[in-house]
Amino acid sequence: MPKRKRGNAPKSETPQPQNINLLPQKRHYRQRAHANPFSDHSLVYPASPEQMNWDAHYPAFVGTGQTPEFADVGCGFGGLLIALSPLFPEKLIIGMEIRVQVSQYVQDRITALREIPPDLLPSTSTPDAPPPTTELSPDASSSKPGPYQNVSIVRANSMKFMPNYFPKHSLSALFFLFPDPHFKSRKHKARIISPTLLAEYAYVLKPGGIVYTITDVHDLHEWMRTHLEAFPLFEFVSEEVLRAEGKGPILDAVYTSTEEGKKVERNQGEKWLACFRRIEVSRD
Repeated sequence: MPKRKRGNAPKSETPQPQNINLLPQKRHYRQRAHANPFSDHSLVYPASPEQMNWDAHYPAFVGTGQTPEFADVGCGFGGLLIALSPLFPEKLIIGMEIRVQVSQYVQDRITALREIPPDLLPSTSTPDAPPPTTELSPDASSSKPGPYQNVSIVRANSMKFMPNYFPKHSLSALFFLFPDPHFKSRKHKARIISPTLLAEYAYVLKPGGIVYTITDVHDLHEWMRTHLEAFPLFEFVSEEVLRAEGKGPILDAVYTSTEEGKKVERNQGEKWLACFRRIEVSRD
């Protein structure tokens, strides 16, 4: 059998697409697990939703007048954003994250995914991304935006300035996935679910919109559920009802797409889900 010349690759070896190297690596984005939401983070905010330039975040949607419909508050490394993007290609999805390096990682990740052709996006290229698709919807055409054009991130403190970003009744889904539990009683005021903040969430959510919460801390789960149940503009909705309404893919992403959720699974821990619907209160 003739010897293969040195330096020639075997025919069975396939060169790795150079595009895959664009994906950022988390080890280059070191950051503390949590940030103090009451600190001055020197952030710049739009004075009102009308002054927010969404075109810069979603260039493929320029001229449509669309604003985000899904918002992941404290989006971490962007697992939910990447999971939801191909499921809802015509909806704009935004992540909000206060930590500098984490938000930069998500931005770099989205930029890289937008540049990689769909057929070169193996499911192993990014651990928490769903299998790639070249179709945006059953009636998609070549004029429709490509994969991951509908997701973006803003570095923001959502506890202080959420209404600065979103018009009244503009969101159909708000996600609070594995938020900082703030275990000490004196720090409970920093929890992302509180009576004051719930008024803001009700303001930006459409009637019928859903708040999704999940955590592996049972005390925090009870805290979030109790406060949401006590607020007059939200009502509890079961997972079974949401799945019957066709929201199963969203729930599956809530359970499995985030880095925190994957850690809980590896440690064989429990997850507690609680979802609430934004309702209208009769003034009669």
